[in-house]
Amino acid sequence: MKRILRLFFDMWEDLRFKYAVTVLTALVLLSILSIFSPYDPYKWYVLPTNQPPSLEHILGTDGKGQDIFWLLTFSLKNSLILATIAAVFSRIIAITIGMLSGYLGGTTDRILMALTDTFMVMPVFPLLLLLSSLIKNYLSLPILGLIIGVFGWAGDARVIRSMILSLREREFVVTSKFSGMRTFEVVFGDFVPYLIPVISGGFIGSMMGAIGFEIVLAILGFTRVEIPTLGSMFHWMINFQAMLLGYWWWVLTPIVTAVFLFTALYTLSLSINEYLDPRTRMQRIGAVK
Repeated sequence: MKRILRLFFDMWEDLRFKYAVTVLTALVLLSILSIFSPYDPYKWYVLPTNQPPSLEHILGTDGKGQDIFWLLTFSLKNSLILATIAAVFSRIIAITIGMLSGYLGGTTDRILMALTDTFMVMPVFPLLLLLSSLIKNYLSLPILGLIIGVFGWAGDARVIRSMILSLREREFVVTSKFSGMRTFEVVFGDFVPYLIPVISGGFIGSMMGAIGFEIVLAILGFTRVEIPTLGSMFHWMINFQAMLLGYWWWVLTPIVTAVFLFTALYTLSLSINEYLDPRTRMQRIGAVK
């Protein structure tokens, strides 16, 4: 626990890390507010439609008669849940395949890399459109997250494999093997600490990709847009022609939220990768020119 706190305070010196943590904390807290919502996000026309911001409705109402602020809290919560599911699932696949492929080598390596290469060349977005249209009626947030995660692991699996190929010949790994440690213990005990930058960066990247895919799929109508997400907010905003009709509060809310969310995740990824990379850390303090 002390090491984690020390790491956090060391990284806090980076302005990008401060920005990312501050924004993400605010967005997470905003999503938690959904539990206090006085409105059901699945009920329409409970309020006057298209009302501008006021003391009663601080972000106004939309064309469906819903309070935009409270709708945003539900949408943000669901989008973060979706992104987390996709990121966790894709990391599990990437770490497992990358480690086994790099450590075991031989036939196992060739089979797993053939599978990885297949997923790398797949046209992800058309496949997502196809799958989403086929199972749209059953497309809950967890299922959509798993589907997106299935297509988001291949690149990082190759990176992890390359790192394992290098690490497995190190002296400490050879010592672990001869000491009688099982493959599982060697792989996850000796290798994981070296993979943290790749895993953390890939996790955040997967979250960004999942949110982006969901927004695009929802705008095109390939998801269950009755479920409040950032994507469904974009869908209904476009469907009700909010921009053309001048409902700026309805237009700006999902756009500004998405911009803050993506920039926070991106800068967090940059700051973490820079801090955890030894060479970059040395460059920052001037030890390496």
